[in-house]
Amino acid sequence: MSSTQVPVGRFAPSPSGRMHLGNIYAAVMSWLSVRRRGGRWILRIEDLDPQRSKLTHAQMIEDDLQWLGLDWDEGGLDNRGPHGPYVQSQRHDIYEQYIDRLVATGYTYKCRCTRADIMATQAPHQSDGRIIYSGRCRPAAMPCHDTDHTATGATRLYVPDRDIEFDDLLAGPQRFNLARDCGDFILRRADGAWSYQLAVVVDDALMGVTEVMRGSDLLLSAAQQIYLYELLGFEPPRFAHLPLLTNETGQRLSKRDNSLSMEALRRDYEPTDVLGLVAHAARLIDTPRPVTLGELLAIQM
Repeated sequence: MSSTQVPVGRFAPSPSGRMHLGNIYAAVMSWLSVRRRGGRWILRIEDLDPQRSKLTHAQMIEDDLQWLGLDWDEGGLDNRGPHGPYVQSQRHDIYEQYIDRLVATGYTYKCRCTRADIMATQAPHQSDGRIIYSGRCRPAAMPCHDTDHTATGATRLYVPDRDIEFDDLLAGPQRFNLARDCGDFILRRADGAWSYQLAVVVDDALMGVTEVMRGSDLLLSAAQQIYLYELLGFEPPRFAHLPLLTNETGQRLSKRDNSLSMEALRRDYEPTDVLGLVAHAARLIDTPRPVTLGELLAIQM
């Protein structure tokens, strides 16, 4: 991003349940990062999974953000702004255009492996238990321009044995090998659902996002996404991956942690109290105390 470019950040929650403190942590930090530099903030609803996503949850997300004072310039359920729709389930035709581009490269193929097939043919990644796809359905030679993409199965993207390097704004220099650390990954599931990787790259690129701030559990995804940015001819944003918040037992916060859900937080605290919890977790203040967004904007990150 050039020094004169207006920063554009985004918060892209999945409406699969009530937000918890970890979600709010990511939202507040992203909002602060762009607002203190006069930038724009987008709210995108990532409801790619129709079985888990609910309109009522999306409505609660908007209400919780407004309760905290986090305003957005574009997006939301009303699709306000020039780059809509901002609800992923309404962007099917857009994703179709871009998967067609990727198919035209010859580096996609149909995969009919079940999860059981994949689990049986590949040992977990030694660092975190992830399963790296073995390439069982990959054509013998890539690119392969004669693959029948009308056939049934998931659409998977071939990745080369190549390192992706980037300088994360929070985590520092990163290097991942696409073949070893990621493996060929899915762009569209066999049931027609779009993958997170494809949708997020297309959406961030078309919406002009220059900075992606999110949890460190998505650090590896940045390598896959940078590869997709290159294939589609887009400039990738800067990435900033936040350390994950944990509960009192040291486990990562999830939507099952009811004591730290927004339902419980709104029942027991004021907005400034919740912002204070986030600010303390981010080491912006020494002890948890009520704090306003205005005060946080004045603190250098």
